[in-house]
Amino acid sequence: MKKENEQKNIADVKKIKIFSGKVVSDKMKDTIVVLIESYKKHPMYGKYIKRQKRFKAHDAGNKHKIGDVVSIRETRPISKDKHFEVISKE
Repeated sequence: MKKENEQKNIADVKKIKIFSGKVVSDKMKDTIVVLIESYKKHPMYGKYIKRQKRFKAHDAGNKHKIGDVVSIRETRPISKDKHFEVISKE
């Protein structure tokens, strides 16, 4: 119980980003590409616009496949463009 509270406090202090998205590529070794979709309201017209962003995430053991919905969190840089790791499959 104490360890869980410490992890939550660390996440609060560092403002770690956690996203949920769909795996769109698993062709690289220990890496997946996760598509994150969000909706943003246009400031003038009020229409909601879909925004998409692709993040490379570390997937030790290549456990996740295309189409899986996963949660990823921000971590230290693992490579040039890989700054996230997979937390869990949803």
